[in-house]
Amino acid sequence: MPDATPIEDYALIGDRTTAALVGRDGSIDWLCLPHFDSPACFAALLGDRKHGHWRIGPTGEASSTRRYLPGSLVLETTHETASGTVTVTDAMPTGDERADVVRIIEGVDGEVELEQELVVRFGYGKVPPWFRRTRDHDEDVLVAIAGPDRLVLRGDALPRADGHRHRSTFAVRAGERLVLDLCWQHSWLPIAGPVGETEIVETTISESAEWLAELDYEGPYLEAVQTSVLVLRALTDDATGGIIAAPTTSLPEDPGGERNWDYRFTWLRDASLTVDAMLAVQLSEKVALWRNWLLRAIAGDPQDMRIMYRRDGGRELIERELDHLPGYGGAAPVRIGNGAADQRQHDVLGQVMLTLQRLRAIGLDDTHDSWHMQRALLNELATHWHEPDQGLWEMRGEPQFFTHSRAMMWAAFDCGVRAIEEGCDGDPTRWIELRDALREEVLTRGFDESTGSFRQHYGTSEVDASLLQLPTIGIVEATDPRFLGTIERIEQDLLIGGIPLRYRTTGVDGLAGNEHPFVLCGFWLVIAYAQAGRLDEATDLMDRLVAMRNDVGLLAEEVDPETGHHWGNFPQAFSHLGLVLAATEIAKAQRG
Repeated sequence: MPDATPIEDYALIGDRTTAALVGRDGSIDWLCLPHFDSPACFAALLGDRKHGHWRIGPTGEASSTRRYLPGSLVLETTHETASGTVTVTDAMPTGDERADVVRIIEGVDGEVELEQELVVRFGYGKVPPWFRRTRDHDEDVLVAIAGPDRLVLRGDALPRADGHRHRSTFAVRAGERLVLDLCWQHSWLPIAGPVGETEIVETTISESAEWLAELDYEGPYLEAVQTSVLVLRALTDDATGGIIAAPTTSLPEDPGGERNWDYRFTWLRDASLTVDAMLAVQLSEKVALWRNWLLRAIAGDPQDMRIMYRRDGGRELIERELDHLPGYGGAAPVRIGNGAADQRQHDVLGQVMLTLQRLRAIGLDDTHDSWHMQRALLNELATHWHEPDQGLWEMRGEPQFFTHSRAMMWAAFDCGVRAIEEGCDGDPTRWIELRDALREEVLTRGFDESTGSFRQHYGTSEVDASLLQLPTIGIVEATDPRFLGTIERIEQDLLIGGIPLRYRTTGVDGLAGNEHPFVLCGFWLVIAYAQAGRLDEATDLMDRLVAMRNDVGLLAEEVDPETGHHWGNFPQAFSHLGLVLAATEIAKAQRG
């Protein structure tokens, strides 16, 4: 399907319960209500506009620029036309226990003719609602109902029915101000009243700015770090503490390809790394909320720990395909749910244990429940540590002995031993044995003498960008010749336009097609350069990666260095947490 809006042309707005993507043209093309993992009512992102969107923009040619209002993810778009200038401010208010999208239109100079088009399709663009126009709170409102879902649109210039869509055209002159509010609610409730648009948007901005003011970071790339932590905060469910990987599903890693996955869930690994990024810039607010989420999510039999959960800790992530959606740019299939939830990935517990160790270091001591949970999980890992797994990248081929996974298991047992040495109860004898055995194994079987580098897994001589994490994990020093040889191999085999692929798609992942350089892996290479004392190379690569953000500072999962186009789900927590961690590593190296 041609003419898909470039992924990098979207901006994110959200209320920390769900999020929307707004195109440069003023069209909201993706919105799941009321939660991140709810079905979308605007799904044009994965099809076309008949699958649901809400556009407010000039009727003719315009030059459009965008920015986030200071300290927030409230989006301001300025449209300049031959006849005048208008701004549209888009926000999803926070803290009001509602699910609203507020759009404020203000005339700046002259006169601009705007068009509004609203197409609502519940159920991921499949279910058309019943519309009716009625009166509520002494004003006209437009109501759309289908089953349990209701949208209520109130405000100025309400659109009118035009076939299978609702449209309106109106002029905005200098000094004029129009407001529209779209609210989701259960269909059996009384119609929601006005949200108090101006006040609630101002409150949303001030609350966000106050939170950001707590950031304690004085190093380079400050603006990029600030935007990234705001993105990470927006992807954290305010009620549950679940941290999602991205607010979208099925944005392809390869144009027209099949590498299309649902990322609207909480991976234990990704969430742990997000907490690490927040701790790196001293934003420790609500990390206890994440730990409590973790305890709830994995409560029960340690054998049943999964690698990912829903934002509320739920475990139903059955993967299925939506045949009625053609996919972004024709990239099918569109998937909801994620089959990787059932995989065994040994690295996950290591990342969780490393983060919990960092929380102890800042004074967030383990509760009785949290330590006993960790102890049970480590004892469970001790029963199958000798088995292969699917690895960090969720390979859908045969399980392997991935070097990164083996190193992360070493880290898990090492963290457990350290916790007992620091006063937690338990007998570390078995963990010490396994820790030492895993270290020996990684440094022998994980290292390829013939190439002078660590290897992706024990049955190959290929390298993998996850090996760049070995010094951060702590199993090898960044200046160790074996690790320096690994950097060199990655530079030789994985760099595309100076940015690393995750790995070469030679069949181990069980999928057809290719992918673009992975943004997080670029930041891992920055960190590796900084740790190895190659600061000039670290800053050069960091400059390139930061420049690849879109006009409002967002990053997808992957980028094409030749075209600058973004690929994969967007915006991606992995990419933004990587930016924060890389900036702080450079700052540390600069301080010496």
